[in-house]
Amino acid sequence: MSDSLPATHQHHVRCVEALYVGHQGWLHAWLQRKLGNRVDAADLMHDTFTRILAAKTLPDLAEPRAYLTCVAKGILVNWYQRQALERAYLSALAQMPESLAPSPEVRFLILETLHEVDAMLDSLPPLVKRAFLLSQIGAMKYDEIAVQLQVSLITVKRYMKQAFLQCLTLMPE
Repeated sequence: MSDSLPATHQHHVRCVEALYVGHQGWLHAWLQRKLGNRVDAADLMHDTFTRILAAKTLPDLAEPRAYLTCVAKGILVNWYQRQALERAYLSALAQMPESLAPSPEVRFLILETLHEVDAMLDSLPPLVKRAFLLSQIGAMKYDEIAVQLQVSLITVKRYMKQAFLQCLTLMPE
């Protein structure tokens, strides 16, 4: 390990390494039971440890498997959501006439964009997300959204501003 890294970072990396060595086999087996698939289980296991490593700090791990399970469940939920989104998109494509179907490259780009939009929406507070979806997909006017959500019109406007700002910050330059 490089001496140029701060001691706290080195300690964190060593702790994650010990967690990986001690429990990666167990976590992989647990994920495989959930998914019924070794390859996806291996991917999600590595995603779990990547997320833990990126966190830069570890809580006190009296129960390391409980901690790993908690982190892995979050990743698993995201994975299931991504799979559901892909299935919905592929189902919509199957309904299109073949002559209008996009190329594999365009399909890939559309799926990536859908995943980015989905992640952006998931980063919003629930009422903000709901207001945004009612406006953009439901084509509801702000006053109708206010009635639906039982909030004031100014609150809906604040929600929409927050959602649009989030969209703008995530747009590529």
